[in-house]
Amino acid sequence: MKPLRMILVGVGTLSALAGGVALYIQLDSIPRYEPGRIRMKVGVTPERVARGRRSAMMLCVACHLDNATGALSGRRMEDLPPQFGVAVSANITQDDATGIGSWTDGEIAYLLRTGVARDGRYTPPWMIKLPTLADEDLKDIIAFLRSDDPLLRPVKARPAPSQPSFFTKFLCRVAFKPLPWPEKPIPQPDPRDPVAVGLYLVNSHAQCFGCHSRDFAKNDDLHPERSAGYLGGGNPMPDMLGRTIVTSNITFDETGIGGWSEDEFVRALRHGVRPDNAVLVYPMVPYPELSDAEARAIYAYLRTVPKIKNRVARALTPAVATTDAGKAAYYRYSCHTCHGDTGLGAFDLRQGPRNYPDDAELIAYIRNPERLKPGVKMPTWDGVIAEEDYAPLAAYVRTLGTSPP
Repeated sequence: MKPLRMILVGVGTLSALAGGVALYIQLDSIPRYEPGRIRMKVGVTPERVARGRRSAMMLCVACHLDNATGALSGRRMEDLPPQFGVAVSANITQDDATGIGSWTDGEIAYLLRTGVARDGRYTPPWMIKLPTLADEDLKDIIAFLRSDDPLLRPVKARPAPSQPSFFTKFLCRVAFKPLPWPEKPIPQPDPRDPVAVGLYLVNSHAQCFGCHSRDFAKNDDLHPERSAGYLGGGNPMPDMLGRTIVTSNITFDETGIGGWSEDEFVRALRHGVRPDNAVLVYPMVPYPELSDAEARAIYAYLRTVPKIKNRVARALTPAVATTDAGKAAYYRYSCHTCHGDTGLGAFDLRQGPRNYPDDAELIAYIRNPERLKPGVKMPTWDGVIAEEDYAPLAAYVRTLGTSPP
């Protein structure tokens, strides 16, 4: 009986230790680290600001834009996978007290590269890190953050603190750690090599791999190709309505985009419309910031990626029982996945009727928003929405603009 007693004592001791560790992790915050001291001064030129704004539109704006302020003053990220807890993005406007107005260029660069803020706080997986971004592209983003762009005007707002889950806190002790500051300069890819440009965009700049690989928790930021299910999709993500949307397989397997032509891929990526004329649904948004050449470079790179057989079921929008033709169209074309039920979702639709008071103008904007507002994150609906649906849809959208933004 003595060996059995010893085994039971050992098991009990281990259980108590495990419980104690779990309790400590639950009660403690995410670990802090010694912040880096990087000397850097970025020249804020119009050219740098323009390039940095383009990068920020792809990487930063979706999470940091608060529709209430119209600036990058932070918001609750409703589309964060629930296993990570509750995340609230930071205020990155030029306000000295609550934003990043008093940060040095080196402090901003260190946070973007490693995930460690100037006070040592580590930002968990919901903040995109840029460990392999080219040095010049990083400087462009910093120049934009220093600019007088309206998105960055000083806004005194202190968002509520994030509430990371036990899962996130645990991962921040065993898997999610600060990324290393690069040991040598990181150059931009050779623009004459489309595959190299595509690889850089997918892994470092646009960071397509982050969502389109199998699992956020198993991504490898330093070596994206080593991420589990690299670009094979299957990563469950909630939309603004709480539905689970599974990311698409973008390898060239028949279950992915193997049957897509280059032009079809460019249309989907830049304008949000699939080869079957269906519109991509949030959390996937169009990337009009990318040029045609860059989109074709991504296509060229994806053709070289090992194929993964993973058929992902498309998210279908359930029909809404209503006699209002405009409301029916609003849901049939999945407008609510980006704009919510009230017009205020990831993107605020309620200003549209004010900006385009004439029905013909509003319909022209819905048809081709990129033509009237370059860089807007809205699909090109021309050829997708049936002609008879435009007028009732515009009328319904106007009802969403009756509440103040």
